[in-house]
Amino acid sequence: MKRLLITLVLIITVLLSACGASAPGLVAVDRQSIAGGAPEMPAATMAPLSPAAEEIAKSADSYNSTGNAVPPVQQDRLVIQNADFSLVVKDPKMKMEQMSTLAKNLGGFVVSSNLYQTYTPNGTQVPEGSIVIRVPADRLEEALKQIKADVVDIQNETRSGQDVTQEYVDLKSRLRNLEAAEAQLAKIMEEAKKTDDVLNVFNQLVATREQIELIKGQMQYYEQSATYSAISARLVAEETIKPIQVGGWKPQGVVRDAIQSLINFLQDFVNFLIWSVLYYLPKLLLIGLVVVLPIWLVVIIVRAIMRRSKKNKTPAPPEPPAASQ
Repeated sequence: MKRLLITLVLIITVLLSACGASAPGLVAVDRQSIAGGAPEMPAATMAPLSPAAEEIAKSADSYNSTGNAVPPVQQDRLVIQNADFSLVVKDPKMKMEQMSTLAKNLGGFVVSSNLYQTYTPNGTQVPEGSIVIRVPADRLEEALKQIKADVVDIQNETRSGQDVTQEYVDLKSRLRNLEAAEAQLAKIMEEAKKTDDVLNVFNQLVATREQIELIKGQMQYYEQSATYSAISARLVAEETIKPIQVGGWKPQGVVRDAIQSLINFLQDFVNFLIWSVLYYLPKLLLIGLVVVLPIWLVVIIVRAIMRRSKKNKTPAPPEPPAASQ
């Protein structure tokens, strides 16, 4: 009887896990992807949830019996905001240090930084760098304004936002189901007597706990990414984009003019082809049909008449004289 009871509970546990796994919008993430996609946060920011995450976590409890969420009338969204730049600066090393200090002053941190050497078109060695920082999401605009304040030029600027509210609510629902299954499995394992039953329940319990850890990691990644916005910047030295000048002569100006002249020629040539095919050619065909074709037909008819009249006027050759007897 106890063996039958254990089997029934195991079946119910598997069904609960399957129902949780079918939640829409869930993105499977392993431990490595979580570790690689979300940099380690400072110890002070790991424990508490953001206000938006707390509000969304509460809304997960409003799931009805069909598994559909019933969101509150006013619910904060969990949005991941990032920015990516390519900046021309006077000193990449100094700019990198300024961005690091800025992140710390705003309550953020540096994810990664890399300073290396590159070469200008004339062979001069200049520094170039890349840096990724995270700042509190509510201070993102302030950080971007300070970063762009003293740059020489902004070659590229990209802003992105990803709303992960639904994914977060789905993860919360699945986590609740798995934790309930974990509690049932732990109770069954305490009552199991046979070794085979204990091993079976233990394996189910380990798999359930692994899924719980993965979901918690994914939820933590969403919370941290929404709380701290990422700013990625490629820092290019000003010397890299300066024009080449030899004895007062700037070859890049000649190259630019030559390319522009070639583009103008190609543009005029293509325009000529378009006008020829779509305008002049139909006009020539129409003129040929209306004027040349009738004249050509008249010429053919006149030639035929002249050939026939010549044939009628040609005298018959004389008959040869009869042979004498």
